[in-house]
Order: sequence, then structure tokens, then C-alpha cells
Amino acid sequence: MTTMALSLVSLTSCFKDEAPNAECDITKAWIHVDNPEDMFFQTTDTAINVRYDMNEILFRVRRKTDVSSLAPWFEITPGAKISPANGSVQDFSNGPVTYTVTSEDGNWSRRYAVTVSPTTMIVPDTISFAFENAKVYTDSKTKATYYKWYETDENGNDIEYWANANAGFAMSKSSAAPEEYPSVAVDGYEGKSVKLTTSSTGAWGEMVRRPLAAGNFYIGEFDVSYALTNTLHCSRMGLPFTKKPVKVTGMYKYKAGDVYWDYVNYKKVERPDVKDEAVIYASFYRNHDDGGNPVMLYGDDSKTNPNIVAFASVEKVAETDVWTPFEMTFTYFTDIDLDELERRGYSLTVVFSSSAAGDYYKGAPGSTLMIDNVRIICESEE
Repeated sequence: MTTMALSLVSLTSCFKDEAPNAECDITKAWIHVDNPEDMFFQTTDTAINVRYDMNEILFRVRRKTDVSSLAPWFEITPGAKISPANGSVQDFSNGPVTYTVTSEDGNWSRRYAVTVSPTTMIVPDTISFAFENAKVYTDSKTKATYYKWYETDENGNDIEYWANANAGFAMSKSSAAPEEYPSVAVDGYEGKSVKLTTSSTGAWGEMVRRPLAAGNFYIGEFDVSYALTNTLHCSRMGLPFTKKPVKVTGMYKYKAGDVYWDYVNYKKVERPDVKDEAVIYASFYRNHDDGGNPVMLYGDDSKTNPNIVAFASVEKVAETDVWTPFEMTFTYFTDIDLDELERRGYSLTVVFSSSAAGDYYKGAPGSTLMIDNVRIICESEE
């Protein structure tokens, strides 16, 4: 009888309830959204495994994510409770939200700071130009024929991304062959390249006080309507650009012409003591003022306009008869506004000219700059 009683006591002790859990940890945190790729950089970023030694939980989300109404979920120690409630909507726009986990036995608690941080993720991005798509264009009015260059957009359409002053030169020599213009397509480092040659505008140029035309090539547009009134405003430099340029690289050849022409008191003056120089530079600028009015760079302010936020240049374009690499890095004068960048609020121009002062009719006829394989190395927001 006594033995049976002891057995019953032992059996009863086997079914005694376990003590309440004293642990109070978050082991996993996640945010569920219908389209995670719109909010997170990677879908795996939606969930975080929380180590025992972590008291801070950080979700990194895309910069423009609205974090004022999010409902995170947590995996916690069995039996524990969490406050604010699991899956409750919280405002993370003012910084971390503190969650408290209390153990099942009520004797222990632990606090976690949970942050959802809008983040700018910058990735490398490169835009390449091989200049293979050059076409001989015929002006419908003057019948002049000269080269234009095109790039192909995402829909397969030709767009004029790069401009030159061939249309202006046509006013002086409309009967010239396409290869006689200052900007022409020739065989290059790989495939085709752009050849820029400083050229005399002949008797017509002397008459209208524009005796010389440098070969130029730039991102932008050329408006021939200003050719006889405000020549420097023919060159409309820059097109909207939605990436942050870091540097420009490419290949070039350069040979200065024999005799430099100065231009003094509207007269051409030969200067055997002066050697011509080519120029390669780039300007990145805010394309509107504080009032929302459009801003454009022209030939007279493409390096000095106060709206320029970054500038790059090749310090000296050395003469070389072999293809030689060049590289120029942008110096930024102010931070850029990423929202403005996304809204096409900045423009970029990259400029090549066979004569540095050609826009003021100064240079050496025959100066020749050839360019190929230009790359604009950028940073863009992922």
C-alpha cells in the first residue's frame, strides 16, 4: 500500500507545470508590404535575424519611402509579450520606436530601438559614346550637306545628343563637301570617331567679321538663327541629366595648326609667337533659377555661369599623333539635390574644341582634335 502511494506521488510530479519562461528576446523582425522592391533595395531586406546581443534593429529602405505608417512584426521568446503590440502601425518618421519585451514570468523585460531609415543607395553607372551613328544631313533651304551625330533612345529613335557648328559654317561655304566642314566623321580608335578642325571661313567670314570657325562638339543644341547677331548664343550647351557625373574619359589625338590667328579690333592678325591649344571640359549645372526660370549655358558662360555646380577639364590637351587616353574628374562646388536630379533639374554638357579661343574667332587653321570612345562615369540612385 505504501509502495503504491509513493508511485502515485512520483507520477503526479511528472505532470507538474513548468516554471514560466524568464527570457524576453526578439529573435526576428520583419516588415510585410505588397511590393517589397518599391520599398527595399533587396527583397531579403524585409526581414532581420536579431542576435542575442542586439538592442537596436535597423531597416534600411529607399530614400523616398513613407515611414510614417508601418507595421513591423516580431518573433519573440515563447510566452513573452511585446509593447507596442506586434503588427501595430507605428510612425518611424521621427526616429526609432522603442519596443519592450516582457518575459512570461513578468520578472524580466528588455527594450529594443527599432529604426526604419530612408537611405540613399548610390551605385556606379557609365554612359558610353562610340560616335558610330553619324549621318550626312542635307539642309532643305541651303542644300548644304554636313555631318550630324545621333544616339539611339530606348525606343530605337534617333536623337541629336551631340551638337556642332557645321550649320553655321555652311553660311560661309554652303557648297563645301561634308568632309570639308569643321566637324566630320572619320575612322577612329575603334570604328568611327569625330574629327574637329579649325577652318577659315573665307571671304564671307572676313566680311561679317567671323574669319575662323573652330571644330567643336558638345552635348546640347546649335541654334543657327543667332549666327550673325550673337554667335556665342548659337551654342546652347547642356541637356537634362539624371545621374551624378563623376568623371569623363576617352581617347584623343591633337595637332595644332601652323599659324595662329588673333582677332584684334575686328581684324585678323597672324601671331607666329602663339601656339594654338585644344580644349576638353564639362559643366554640370542647375538648369533653372530660384524662381523656376530656365537656365541655359552658352559659349560665353559655359565655364563661369553661377548655376554650375560641378566642373571638370583636361588641364592641357597635349599634342599627340597616336590615340591617347584622357580623363577629367568633376570638382563639386555644392551638394546636389537628389529630388531635383530625379526631376531633371540639372543639365550636363561635355565640350570638345580644336581651338580653345575659337568661339572668339581665334586659333590656328588646321588645328585638329580627334575624339573617340567617350565615357561619362556617374553615380546614380538605386
